[in-house]
Amino acid sequence: MKSEKLLAVQDRFRNILQRIPLIDRWLLGELIGPLLFALTAFTVVSLSVGVMFDLVRKIVESNLPWTIAVQVLMLRLPSFLVISFPMATLMASLLAYSRLSANSELTALRSVGVTASRMIAPAIALALLMTCLSFLFNDVIVPRTNRSAEFTLQRALGKAIAAEKGDNIVYSRFGRVVSPEGDVGNGLTQLFYAREFQDGTMIDVTVLDFSRSGFTQMLVADKANWNEEQAKWEFKEGKILTLTPSGSTTSADFDRYLYPLSPAPLRIARLPKDANNMTVSEAIEAERLLSDAGDRKEARRLRVRIQEKFTVPMACLVFGLIGSSLGAKPNSRTSRSQGFGISVVLIFVYYVLSFSFSSLGVKGTLAPLIAAWAPVLISLTGGGFLLRQASR
Repeated sequence: MKSEKLLAVQDRFRNILQRIPLIDRWLLGELIGPLLFALTAFTVVSLSVGVMFDLVRKIVESNLPWTIAVQVLMLRLPSFLVISFPMATLMASLLAYSRLSANSELTALRSVGVTASRMIAPAIALALLMTCLSFLFNDVIVPRTNRSAEFTLQRALGKAIAAEKGDNIVYSRFGRVVSPEGDVGNGLTQLFYAREFQDGTMIDVTVLDFSRSGFTQMLVADKANWNEEQAKWEFKEGKILTLTPSGSTTSADFDRYLYPLSPAPLRIARLPKDANNMTVSEAIEAERLLSDAGDRKEARRLRVRIQEKFTVPMACLVFGLIGSSLGAKPNSRTSRSQGFGISVVLIFVYYVLSFSFSSLGVKGTLAPLIAAWAPVLISLTGGGFLLRQASR
């Protein structure tokens, strides 16, 4: 039964392949080998520099079991594969088309009326596939594996681990404020700060309350937890200081105090600090919470990072277009070493451009949409120019 199903799948796969034009199958076959070579080379180099040497040091100095080191290495592998996807796409397309051009095979195709755009179509299709894979890895796989790798490593080293932890949790709430003169407007009503967050508990908490006209209230507590039943924050072992409109001060100690405030500080504390470890949905949620909290700088930074969740995978398409256009130029001759060198230079230029625009977006000089997408559009325009040159 299994063999019959396997044969049916193989027949279906053959039928799909036969529907692909022969020229596309041939060119894709030429691209797969260099792609696998480049993907392996770039991944091994980046993985060695990024994590392998550090794990070897921990094995020697901290007695980290080698089995745990291998597990952490495998968990960190997807994040380095994502880095390698664009670089491998560039090198594979450049090497494959340069070799075909050097062997006059592209010249033969031109002689029968095949245009440069038609010749690089398989490379663009492969680049689009790598773009989709890169987005899938970035949004689904990498955030989870990075968190698992960190948890596994810290647990193996015997360090204290909190499933939920964070430092310096700040949340500001804005709402309707009545001034002492009776004017009504929108302003800061509460400011929540916790020095540390661990396993659902806020530690060393301070809350400033300006919601009552003329009154300023400060609540200080050792700990605070969100009480789901009461839908309020439960503060423990603390003190309330109140400054009245007359200028006098009152204070009261408490063992337990319920305070009406939304659970937003808890949601902020649970979000990953690094946007690279967030999924798109988590980043959107974090941006909304930070915007509501009035943290404009961090919210703007996250808006840029959300756009980059889509533009970073687009580097595969950019490099696929540039590499194939360069390689398809008549009489192009590029060896593997030359292809590696050209790839490194192009990658460096592209990422310097991306980082520059990203910084302008985070500072607020450019809109997040422009800051994230401008490098992609500029590079695609450059790739189109190279394709036009290759068509002559």
